[in-house]
Amino acid sequence: MTQTIDYGNLMHRAMRGLIQEVLNGIAETNELPGEHHFFITFDTMHPDVEIADWLSDRYPGEMTVVIQHWFDDLDVTDEGFAITLNFGDNPERLYIPYDAIKTFVDPSVEFGLRFETQDDASDEEEPEEAPMDEMVEEDHPVEERKEAEIVSLDQFRK
Repeated sequence: MTQTIDYGNLMHRAMRGLIQEVLNGIAETNELPGEHHFFITFDTMHPDVEIADWLSDRYPGEMTVVIQHWFDDLDVTDEGFAITLNFGDNPERLYIPYDAIKTFVDPSVEFGLRFETQDDASDEEEPEEAPMDEMVEEDHPVEERKEAEIVSLDQFRK
């Protein structure tokens, strides 16, 4: 058995650390700077996700939350974050572990991260290769976007 460097997991950890650092900055001031706002899609079936029953019933596979105008009590830990968001004048507390996050997008600066799982990779032509995280560059706000442009790290290599 050959030993290899697990770049996929290393990238996952680094990108989740980036999300944690961004959220820590927001938690310190309890507000988003400028026009920044986040669309966070996560797996509602992840065992450590904590959301209201009516939300998990309504979104049985994945859910996208928006952190923009109103949020409260953002608590960031090494494993995930808790936040209170408003769902039609009904504040709900959510806990989202970083491992449950599928995408993190800040459309105000055309920045996004997508986390691929083994299940996502099984649909690809080359299933032997480990999935690799890729940065997604948004061309349009998430509501208008049909398909994201994937920026491969290979284009930056010399």
